[in-house]
Amino acid sequence: LVTGLRGMFPAAKLFPMYGLTEAFRSTFLDPSLVDSHPTSMGKAIPFAEILVVNDAGNIAADGEEGELVHCGPLVAQGYWHDAERTAERFKPAPPGSAYGGTAVWSGDRVRRDADGLLYFAGRRDAMIKSAGNRISPQEVEEAALATGLVAEAVALGVADARLGQAVHLVVRGAGDDEARTQLPIRLKRELPNFMQPQMIHWRDAMPLNPNGKIDRTVLQAELTQEFAQ
Repeated sequence: LVTGLRGMFPAAKLFPMYGLTEAFRSTFLDPSLVDSHPTSMGKAIPFAEILVVNDAGNIAADGEEGELVHCGPLVAQGYWHDAERTAERFKPAPPGSAYGGTAVWSGDRVRRDADGLLYFAGRRDAMIKSAGNRISPQEVEEAALATGLVAEAVALGVADARLGQAVHLVVRGAGDDEARTQLPIRLKRELPNFMQPQMIHWRDAMPLNPNGKIDRTVLQAELTQEFAQ
């Protein structure tokens, strides 16, 4: 995408941005860092305070995963005529916030590196909880895609009596014998044991939602029904 845009607009500076509906924009990546940090969300935009809050409710250390919390004057007052959803998402800013007041708790899991750059890890409600570990579906999916053996990948948690949830990986690809043999071997090299898929499901096509994106809800329902305990 970046290469294509530069080809069309060679003089343009690209500003990748991350934003929340509840706060419009939250972070941007400086154009000078796009090539060296292509997966980063960047840093807070002016007048926004972006904090990473760990599961204990404290500001996360560098490299520690937590929830992205947007504080400051750009945060909306809530959802129109929806007090229940407002209470879920708009809550007091965490201790340590320079702005205080009401913040929007995004539900997005991120990490901040030593240079202050943010990286997306996954959605809080999409995290797979297996044997006491929190697993980002995105990390499993990226590892599968990086092998070049599949064109699309979706990692999901399926109820398991022993693990709580087991990692299941749904992939679209050629699915020939070599790919089916090599994919689990490659994943064992790239992912720790607790992130290994218990099962890999090969598909000729993925279900799509009205926006043309992979419908994870449909896949989750299919696997839940198939492996119901």
